[in-house]
Amino acid sequence: FNCAFVQRFLRYSIPQILLTGNPRCVIIVLTKSLYEVVHMYNPQLTAFVCAADCGSFTKAAEKLYLSPTAVMKQVNALEAHLQMQLISRTNQGIRLTPAGESVYADAKYLIDYSARAIRRAQQRMSDYEKTFCVGTSILNPCKPFVDLWGKVSDHFPEYRLNIVPFEDEHTTILQEISALGEKFDFLVGVCDSAKWLLHCHFLQLGTYRKCVAVRAGHPLAKKEKLQISDLYGQNLMMVPRGDSAINDQIHHDLEVCHPQIHIVDTPQYYDMGVFNHCAQTDDVLLTIECWRDVHPLLVTIPVEWEYTIPYGILYAVHLPEDVAELIALVKEQL
Repeated sequence: FNCAFVQRFLRYSIPQILLTGNPRCVIIVLTKSLYEVVHMYNPQLTAFVCAADCGSFTKAAEKLYLSPTAVMKQVNALEAHLQMQLISRTNQGIRLTPAGESVYADAKYLIDYSARAIRRAQQRMSDYEKTFCVGTSILNPCKPFVDLWGKVSDHFPEYRLNIVPFEDEHTTILQEISALGEKFDFLVGVCDSAKWLLHCHFLQLGTYRKCVAVRAGHPLAKKEKLQISDLYGQNLMMVPRGDSAINDQIHHDLEVCHPQIHIVDTPQYYDMGVFNHCAQTDDVLLTIECWRDVHPLLVTIPVEWEYTIPYGILYAVHLPEDVAELIALVKEQL
């Protein structure tokens, strides 16, 4: 296999065999397994097995389309590598030593196993070629894409969707965005991040209203809708300035017009740790309407303001033809 083939094979296979619940563990196990199959099958084994089957280097050379000297050199090199004699040379031909008989039996198995492994990988590769991989997470669920797929799937009758889970960790989310075109074909999410857009293209599908969330026992939790003045005296958790034009505008407006609200910076990107902190304190969290069910101990409340944020499809900067075709069809649907 070349490196690109292994990457594409793993991309399709990993979501199908998440046996450990830890994608990183599966990647390590698969990579190690493929590495051993490919590299344990030393090409010198082919010459050795063929020579043993034929009983002479000359006959093996005819079957392998090599010279007898080339076959002999390969067997000699294998013996030197293993540091043991595998074949006894006699006037009547060659015969296996006890060590050679052992290596011969295992080599036959290894060669067969390697061939079967390659056939399975090639089949997976064929399956992958007609698969769109869509990432999904708690904060970036793939349902909006799945809904769109129902409208355009007739144009891709041989394709299927493969849902690939990923984590919303604030320390690694940029790595996930950068994996578009390799690990995923598409992600769906809220996107007003300048850093995200350095790594992908974004097709807006709509907007979500900005809301706030509080723990279920918070004094504001019983209100159906808040006025901005209801947030006076509260700690409002939100991302720091510098990456989102919309959030920067909210920062500015609240600091200038409503200084009674104390803004508390969260990490640059939300993850479940941010929601857990809100659920465990009296702090108020700036959130969006589609995240109302992310945390069962939080209550999401609309606010009397006009702030919204775009959501849509994220996809790689450099597109395969089929991905570009799907994006074009989605644009026609909008």
